[in-house]
Amino acid sequence: MAYYHRLGSIPPKRHTQFRQPDGSLYKEELVSSKGFSGIYSNLYHIYNPNEVKSIGQPKPFKWQVADQHGLNQTHLKTSGVEFTGEDYLDARRMLMMNNDVMMGICSPKKRKMDYYFKNADGDELLYIHDGEGIMYSQFGKLELRKGDYIVIPRTTIYRLEFKEEGPLRLLVIESHGPIETVKRYRNEVGQLLEHSPYCERDIRPPHELHIEKDKGDYLVQIKKQGMLHQYSYNHSPLDIVGWDGYLYPYALSIYDFEPITGRIHQPPPVHQTFQAWGFVICSFVP
Repeated sequence: MAYYHRLGSIPPKRHTQFRQPDGSLYKEELVSSKGFSGIYSNLYHIYNPNEVKSIGQPKPFKWQVADQHGLNQTHLKTSGVEFTGEDYLDARRMLMMNNDVMMGICSPKKRKMDYYFKNADGDELLYIHDGEGIMYSQFGKLELRKGDYIVIPRTTIYRLEFKEEGPLRLLVIESHGPIETVKRYRNEVGQLLEHSPYCERDIRPPHELHIEKDKGDYLVQIKKQGMLHQYSYNHSPLDIVGWDGYLYPYALSIYDFEPITGRIHQPPPVHQTFQAWGFVICSFVP
């Protein structure tokens, strides 16, 4: 769980009238990790977020499991791969998967997305092996730097823009369940404890809003059950004037990860960075 954060303009109380300068109402939306029992945030839209202009034909977006591979030993040599596809979605190449998690690489030729993406199947985690850029979402702008873990909660609508110069290599992890900070690092109210290898100061939430007010044709590609569903809106999904809560994408740099070390080799749990359903993510660092 990240900490409470807020950006932009919000009303003093939730679920109350919040009016625009012309007297019309802002539209309140609640987004959550586990329905009404998980962490959540409240977002305030200029336009109605359910006004769909058109729905296009869905496209297949899934990976075939190598059923005949068995228990053969495998060395996945990915460092020599220059490009894995044209754009961000086309370039996602999942290499390992089961019912809990998929993980793979992504090195797109195009550095900017001209559409928005929403994963309705699960949380995502990107590791920026090489590259720099900006993530734009309903929650605002988030800087992407080399060495960053980027935790993206399920149903976050976002697009990425990376700098043109230099290599771009991403590790992509998709989790069936929420990706969270490690439970044993937290106290009973969710604050990271003194023995945690990182603290709230190391977590970078979106730092400023990015409000897109212009009407037009905005494509949101939604991943759900092996398909990319094509939703077009006549306004941007990034029409948020303010939000607050505990659910939002955030960055954690590998350079700020400091596990407790000892005179001899420590067991793998000291390197755990995140937890999820059925798996953990560890960072083995000096």
